[in-house]
Amino acid sequence: MTDTPLRTPTLLSLVAPVYDEELLIEEFVARAVAALADYDFELVLVDDGSSDRTPELLDRIAAADPRVRVIHLSRNFGHQAALTAGLEHAIGDVVAMIDADLQDPPELIPDMIAQWSQGSDVVYAVRQQREGETAFKLATASWFYKLFDKLAQVDLEPNSGDFRLLDRRALNALLAMTERSRFLRGMTVWIGFTQTAVSYQRDARHAGETKYTLRKMLRFSLDAIASFSHLPLQLATYVGILSAGVAFIAIPVVIGLRITDSYLPGFGSITIAILLLGGIQLIAIGVIGEYVGRIYDEVKHRPLYIVREELNHPSSSSRAAMVPATRAGLPARAPERVL
Repeated sequence: MTDTPLRTPTLLSLVAPVYDEELLIEEFVARAVAALADYDFELVLVDDGSSDRTPELLDRIAAADPRVRVIHLSRNFGHQAALTAGLEHAIGDVVAMIDADLQDPPELIPDMIAQWSQGSDVVYAVRQQREGETAFKLATASWFYKLFDKLAQVDLEPNSGDFRLLDRRALNALLAMTERSRFLRGMTVWIGFTQTAVSYQRDARHAGETKYTLRKMLRFSLDAIASFSHLPLQLATYVGILSAGVAFIAIPVVIGLRITDSYLPGFGSITIAILLLGGIQLIAIGVIGEYVGRIYDEVKHRPLYIVREELNHPSSSSRAAMVPATRAGLPARAPERVL
């Protein structure tokens, strides 16, 4: 990589989904603009159906700075959908994605660009420390990464999140993946290319409260594992085979006990066996149902998100000039915007 000529971004796009962040959105924009001052950039902020004063503040920011593009979605579609909306609207030859809660510092982006300049196509940030997070959140995050490492078919770096920077060709490959249950940090690993890590210390939340409830974290974890592993389905099969094997072994044992008059009938043992086998069957059906539900979501072909309004939209001519022709060589992506 050291022999690769250094390259500089023509236009840097920074994408951030925003949901009910009225307490910190102005601080985030100020820090992001300051961090990117040495580059030609656009800041793409996706309002994911906020219910507080966030939309009003975003409109005010966009009116004051044409480099800030604001995309208002018609409702709350979720973090990964909003992030995808921003990535699909970004026109830079280098695109970074970050959360707007200021736990991930925008000041790290120049270091990520330095790695990109040396030839990396994907640069991902790895958290060395995670300030302001509860012991429960840290423990569950650690369990998730360990479980994902065992089950999934991609090598996801522990403590890496959605704070990433992608070259345009890597982003085009990412956007060619059209699944609805999106786990972007895993998808950016799956596409390959040259990937480099940058370490940082994650700060505590600047203001407000996290929008990731326990229920959302569980759903996010299920989406991640189901998107990159069939092992849960295989485990259900293995458990079924094991249960059937135990049953077949028990048949001659019971016959032998009856012949020797040593059999002691008991309602409790029958009840336990029924509950055990019934529980295993329900778990297996539930696992299958998770995958079938995802298939159902895919075949409906609904848009991943709907745009209600966009501010500071670049002209079609400037968009065509900025997006490299390599995108045309990738499979066409189904339209995701409904205006």
